[in-house]
Amino acid sequence: MDINVIFSIMFVIFASIMVGAGVYTKKWVSETSDYILAGREVSLLINIMGVAAIGFAGTTVSLAPGYAINFGIRGSFIWGFVYAALGLILYGQVFSKFIRTCGAQTLPEFLEMRYDGKVRNVVSYGTIIGLCGILANNIVSCVGIISGFVGWPQEIVISLIFLIILAFTYISGLWAATITDFFQVSVGIIAIPIFLYLAVSKFGGIEFLQANWGGANIFTEGISGMSMPIMSFKYPSGLTFVLLFGAALVWGNNYYWIKLASCRNEKIGKKSFTIAGLLLIVVFMVPLAIIGAYAGASTPEAYTLAGGSNLPTAAYGVFARVFSPFISSFIIIGSVAASISTASTATLGATSTATRDIYQRTINPNADSKKTLKVSKIMMLIIGIFTWLLCYFPGGPTYLFAFANAWLVPPAVLLCFGAIWPKFNSNGALWGVVTGMISMAILTLTDLMGIFSIGKWTHLAIVGFLITVVVGVIANTFKESKYYGKSDWKFKVNEGKRESVKLNKEDIIVLELIRNGHIYMSDITDALGVDSNTTSISIEKLDRGGYIERAGLIGSKFYEFNLTEKSKEVLSKLDNNEEEIINVGLNKSYINLLKIVIETPSALNKFIKKEGWSSLKVSSVTSHLTRQGYIIEKGLFKRKIYVTKKGKDAVSKFAVNYNL
Repeated sequence: MDINVIFSIMFVIFASIMVGAGVYTKKWVSETSDYILAGREVSLLINIMGVAAIGFAGTTVSLAPGYAINFGIRGSFIWGFVYAALGLILYGQVFSKFIRTCGAQTLPEFLEMRYDGKVRNVVSYGTIIGLCGILANNIVSCVGIISGFVGWPQEIVISLIFLIILAFTYISGLWAATITDFFQVSVGIIAIPIFLYLAVSKFGGIEFLQANWGGANIFTEGISGMSMPIMSFKYPSGLTFVLLFGAALVWGNNYYWIKLASCRNEKIGKKSFTIAGLLLIVVFMVPLAIIGAYAGASTPEAYTLAGGSNLPTAAYGVFARVFSPFISSFIIIGSVAASISTASTATLGATSTATRDIYQRTINPNADSKKTLKVSKIMMLIIGIFTWLLCYFPGGPTYLFAFANAWLVPPAVLLCFGAIWPKFNSNGALWGVVTGMISMAILTLTDLMGIFSIGKWTHLAIVGFLITVVVGVIANTFKESKYYGKSDWKFKVNEGKRESVKLNKEDIIVLELIRNGHIYMSDITDALGVDSNTTSISIEKLDRGGYIERAGLIGSKFYEFNLTEKSKEVLSKLDNNEEEIINVGLNKSYINLLKIVIETPSALNKFIKKEGWSSLKVSSVTSHLTRQGYIIEKGLFKRKIYVTKKGKDAVSKFAVNYNL
């Protein structure tokens, strides 16, 4: 059977599964938080597959084999290790609890909590542009592989890929992307090892590679004798990889933030990023590097380094044609899955920012959940059209990636400074991010137009990083820090001064939630159903007034609170039964929920609807009860609640007090 026919059949089946996932998960979406965050219901296995799906990208399929041909197997390994270990694993280890407990649904939302609205505005628009660039980069990489494999016109392939992505993400948002990520990584887990096995079976082991590598060392040199530098400021090198594929692509990227924010709890976030990083290294990065070596050794004349017409980054598709039509078509479908998985996540990352950080905040703050959900889908279509245009960006994937990173390096700096440096203020953040973004955007354009190329000396991301840091630190000195960054502020109430503040109704509600055991910012924000900045304003007032005390000023401890003795002056009095129940993190509704799960689990959704709880309110309650040890959350996709012995004992002890 003709290779075009075989590939076309596989492509249609693949596309049908993608769209079918969107249709199937539509019933799980009732409000914006379901569409963007999947209601914070994402389980461990699903997030492992979701994070791995982002890493198993069109860029990965292009760069991992390409670097092996250019710089030897070691060069490809360096790139893969930097992204998976210093990007994903380190990000999960350092920021999982911080992101999950701070409550912000997006990175720009956090930046307003930490700095101010101006910083959020700048980063919001920059994030959308940057993520659209990453989306376009993945699509263009995928199109190049498909067009080179079956000869389809690139314009038609771009249209088909866009239609698939927009179809399933438009229908169900993150839920659809979550299901399709699972499927796409499963395809990759099968396709990549098969590809490597076939290469070894057909050509032999390391002896074949070394004998056909043009006299160079297969591990440390490419087919033309080049080696990957480690500490060079010029791209590519180990140093530039750390900044580009660690800091910018991961730490400053909104869709990695969403992957942590959507987890059921912070432990799932940390474990999922760690396991996903290891999975990427073992199943994808290492095999793809070796596949690249086989591609270079078996047909070196096909690549530009040896006088051919194909760039080394096209090795995956070029080498696939060596095998039978059925096998090679399946291998290419694996690369399509890689591109679409990352592209769909980038689409949602940009959409979440456009909806949460721009529409809900500046255009229509009073929009209800149904209206906002509708607008989210419209935003996605607008972003799709903009990205479609970016796919024709002059210079191809290389310039697209540089263009995207121009907008993602500065937010990574602000995130790190905001997490560990209380004195860093909004003035430093604003001037740092603006000058960093503008400088990199200008350098990208001057290089594209042939006016000036910074690449002769270093990568533009290094320039942007240095400008953001230097300007930010200098500008920081021209404005006072927030109260907690001042030298005379001590986070312990009994060690420092406090102010006289006037509390309102919302402040009292926040205090009541903390008294009930909701000590993390995320639980409070989700329970109130408001923007995180709204909660942050109330928390700062209560902190300055001495009604609460933070667990610390750095990292996740900044978003963990306890009541002080002064809070008793404004909180309502409790009788003995109420105080006993509140002291163990329960209340009437929570006891009722536990009782229903024990006796009639099928009635749980009816109870939630009766209580009027949104999906994020449910997340607030279940996260709290899980931390308290009353329940265990299970379920591959949708959350399933199981009451522990501690929970059953609490129901037996307290239910009678409320006549439940």
